[in-house]
Amino acid sequence: MSARVQTVIPPKLRSGDTVRVVAPARSRAMIMEHDNTRWIDERFAAMGLTLTFGEHVDEDDQFRSGSIEHRVADLHAAFADPGVAGILTVIGGFNSNELLPHLDFDLIAAHPKVFCGYSDISALQNAILARTGLVTYSGPHWSSWGMRDHFEPTGDWFRAAVMDDTPIAVEPAAAWTDDMWFADQDARTPVPNEGWWALRPGQATGRIVGGNLTTLGLLQGTSYLPSLDGALLFLEDDFESDAAHVARHLTSLLQLPDAGGVTGLVVGRFQSSSGVTREALDEIVARQPALRGKPVLAGVDLGHTSPLLTFPVGGGAELSVGTDGGSSRLTITRH
Repeated sequence: MSARVQTVIPPKLRSGDTVRVVAPARSRAMIMEHDNTRWIDERFAAMGLTLTFGEHVDEDDQFRSGSIEHRVADLHAAFADPGVAGILTVIGGFNSNELLPHLDFDLIAAHPKVFCGYSDISALQNAILARTGLVTYSGPHWSSWGMRDHFEPTGDWFRAAVMDDTPIAVEPAAAWTDDMWFADQDARTPVPNEGWWALRPGQATGRIVGGNLTTLGLLQGTSYLPSLDGALLFLEDDFESDAAHVARHLTSLLQLPDAGGVTGLVVGRFQSSSGVTREALDEIVARQPALRGKPVLAGVDLGHTSPLLTFPVGGGAELSVGTDGGSSRLTITRH
């Protein structure tokens, strides 16, 4: 675990800025097997943002990824380039943590800028927070913007987080999707949102730590995990984690020596095939001593379903959980 370092919020993106796309996990070559770049290009042009790409984004080995050396080089080049205002990841994957011993954290700290992605990218985001204090953003990958329909409010939340500094009052999306949209943009059926799950009442404020639960577990015992003391945890996981896996990973995280300092928990929506029900999650939370007397809100629009909230890893938030989801409030106060 890492000691607390001073929080640094990067400059916001503005129309006219350049954003660099890098592939710290899986390759763009995999994404281009289904070419949805038309909608990506249109959306970034509408924001006035120019996209450029790392030299090695299309490198594609047996792990559908590039070499450690080249992935690190692209990430360093993006941070060091004064003409780059923000950095987006191509997609997630399984091996971002390979890069951690090779990262120049002094370089990253010297050039604070927006860095956004989610899932496996949580390893990089939390390591950057732990080692530099730089706030990064858990939100859509470059590839996420290729979703033709049912994309919003993902884009709105992204713009609110990285192009504005006004507090963000998070509201549940009206509907959500959980499908292979990238392979078939026509066969999609949104699911009406039943709203948030108020699992434990209470109020909390704190510095946001989190992202993908399983990926965070990879950082335990290293210098790349931020302090949990004073942390308001935002956690999500994908279809590969059923209730038993979620329980063991959450238990492990909350058994860390400073987990008693966690102020509350926000849990993302689980993919349908994970089989994680409200009842199962309620029981999982009930078994966590570190969460006793603390607010827990679940079913929030973060994680591997769509739409996808952008939240600042290292930023601040306020959570109020009432007797039901409708009376609960979540506000991102510092981003």
